[in-house]
Parts: sequence; structure tokens; C-alpha cells
Amino acid sequence: MSVFGDILSKILHHPKAKAAPAPAPSVAQPPATASAPNRPAETDASPAPAVDVAAVLEVMAADNGQSLNWRTSIVDLLKLLSIDSGLANRKALAAELGYSGDTDDSATMNVWLHKAVMQKLAENGGIVPDSLR
Repeated sequence: MSVFGDILSKILHHPKAKAAPAPAPSVAQPPATASAPNRPAETDASPAPAVDVAAVLEVMAADNGQSLNWRTSIVDLLKLLSIDSGLANRKALAAELGYSGDTDDSATMNVWLHKAVMQKLAENGGIVPDSLR
């Protein structure tokens, strides 16, 4: 599994993850109708309910016992998720997420990684407050 896949799984599938209420659709959808000839019937392919990422991480932090600054530190976020936070693993995550900067400048890479991870969580079913993006 990819590093980001690990992050996604540990947050969105955490036992205490609660689905946040889905936002109301902005455009009315036409009712489903019978399928046309030579066309399969439409199925209800509703997306998985969105998960409040900050709430899950808060619960995990409370259960963790360490003082981790997961809100701004990619290293602490990875530690909170029990994922290897070493430089090699962070470089792998950076490559996976498309980081184009100098991976030897770990401070800059780490800031970028935290923002990119939060953005990707939002793109994959997580509700991420603007303060974490």
C-alpha cells in the first residue's frame, strides 16, 4: 500500500470515524427512470459518507498520550497514525503526491507535505477544515 493510502485508510476507516452530514445538492437531480433499450439501468452509486478528519485526529490524539502537533507537522501526523515518519518515508510520500521541490530541504518539503496530505484527504472523502489546508 502507498504511504498516502495508509494515511487515508487509518483516518477514514478509523473505528471512531463518524460520517459527517452530507451537504445538500446544489442542483436538483432528475428522478431515475427506466433504462433505455441497450443501456443498463442506473444504480445508486452514492459516494461514501464524508468523514470529519479533524474530529478523528482529535480522538486519536486524545487516545495517544503523546503531545503531538499533528495540525501543522507532517512528522507528528505520521507518528499519530503509527506510520514511519522517517525522512525516507516522507520522501516516498512526497514523490507519491507529486512534490517537485528539493527533497533535501526537508523543512520546506514537510510544510508542503502536510498541506498536500490535507488536500488529498479532502479530495478522497474527508472533511478538512480550511485551517488545516
